[in-house]
Amino acid sequence: MASPPAAPTRDRWWFRPVPLARIAVFRVIAYLFIPVDVFLTTTFVRAHADVPTAWYQPLLVGRLLHLPTPTHTVVLVVQWALVLTALAAATGRAPRVLGLTVFVLYFEWMVIAMSYGKVDHDRFAFLVALAVLPTIGRAHLRDRRSSEAAGWAMAFVLVAVVLTYFLAFWAKMRFGGWNWATGATLTWAVIRRGTPLSDWTLDVPWLLPAAQWLMLVFEALTPLMLLVRRDRARVALVVFLIGFHLMVFAGVTIIFLPHCIAITSILPWERLVGARRRVADAAPATSPLPG
Repeated sequence: MASPPAAPTRDRWWFRPVPLARIAVFRVIAYLFIPVDVFLTTTFVRAHADVPTAWYQPLLVGRLLHLPTPTHTVVLVVQWALVLTALAAATGRAPRVLGLTVFVLYFEWMVIAMSYGKVDHDRFAFLVALAVLPTIGRAHLRDRRSSEAAGWAMAFVLVAVVLTYFLAFWAKMRFGGWNWATGATLTWAVIRRGTPLSDWTLDVPWLLPAAQWLMLVFEALTPLMLLVRRDRARVALVVFLIGFHLMVFAGVTIIFLPHCIAITSILPWERLVGARRRVADAAPATSPLPG
């Protein structure tokens, strides 16, 4: 009997099985980050409840979906519904219903955030993660199974992470051209937002222009990240990316926290869970002392 034809390489990449324990860990991280984001990192969204509604200029998607104008009541309802639903979703219960609700509420929260003249690109991969997590279904920390549905979802998040970098490169070339690399882009950033850890770079004439070229090369080559498969290489990639964002934060106090959360989806979290299980199994059982 003839064996079935092998799946195309692209199909194996998109549906490469991922351990469900990895999903369980990342799901908790993603959903617990939402209250942090709402109350600490994007407090300006809540402030929109107190500004005139005439200032609201909805994004195209907001106009197409006829989303409500963010009055004081609407903003508060979305805020608390989002936080409470995210906390409930972090428990792993009703992953499809609660996960989809979290995505819809966070999507509306982002429309409210970005409809007043400024659109950030650090939310894209995290929003994609919230969109695909409900498609996986149940996943437990001790779940030893692997799932093609989980592989498909995590592949989408990885592609979104890559596109965040690559489209940033494309935007620099589209609006700034090569002047972005040859000009004083980072010099201006350090002058405006510099810290004691970065002010010294202004005294090294070649350093910041060289850093601009390195950033462009890095962003242009980020599609190569899609070829990383081994767990050790994925850990190294995450360490590099998070380290890059921490360096930027140390220099100019800008950090893409939601994007960094999406990056952690690459990590083999199931190994951490498995290591804890092995330690627990290896612990000697205690027996009562003889009377």
